[in-house]
Amino acid sequence: MSQFFHIHPENPQLRLIKQAVQIIDQGGIVAVPTDSCYALVCHLDDKDAVMRLRRIRGVDEKHHLTLLCRDLSEIAQYAKVDNRQFRMLKMATPGPYTFILEATKEVPRRLSHPSRKTIGLRVPENRIVDALLDELGQPLLGTTLILPDDAEALTDPEEIRARLEKLIDLVIDGGACSLMPTTVVDMTHEDPELVRQGRGDVSIFGL
Repeated sequence: MSQFFHIHPENPQLRLIKQAVQIIDQGGIVAVPTDSCYALVCHLDDKDAVMRLRRIRGVDEKHHLTLLCRDLSEIAQYAKVDNRQFRMLKMATPGPYTFILEATKEVPRRLSHPSRKTIGLRVPENRIVDALLDELGQPLLGTTLILPDDAEALTDPEEIRARLEKLIDLVIDGGACSLMPTTVVDMTHEDPELVRQGRGDVSIFGL
């Protein structure tokens, strides 16, 4: 049975943030609001939690999971970013974008794409996620909360609790989120390539 925390979207209660991070540290899966849809997140170093996350989402190891990072410097720790890529990332972060980049050795091999050695990364613009990342001290591993038989992401925390209370460990109610997922941009080629149009405006990349 999952727990349910009401956390203020502008002034997150530190006591609840600490409890949420403790659940994540202990291998829990948590539904969190972001600047796009709700997401499922877990500890990036917990193999069992990552496997549970994939099972809930109904995706295999070829599906990119995403590292939710605090800032660009943290992205650069987990992905190879050249000056051109850095300039483009700087224009779009924080914000509702996921970037596909070449993973560094800091990323556990089971998390990167098995054939391409790439990883999804993003810097969300959401104070609850910011507080969780600050308290945890490292990125969270996450994925958009779209269940296998659904066409759209879940955005209502009460519905998330009703449908997932036996599968995840915590639902953070930070209010309703956008219906749109992140915009996904592949940065591994000479020019950015649009993978998924979402909430983020792609015109800043010339797309």
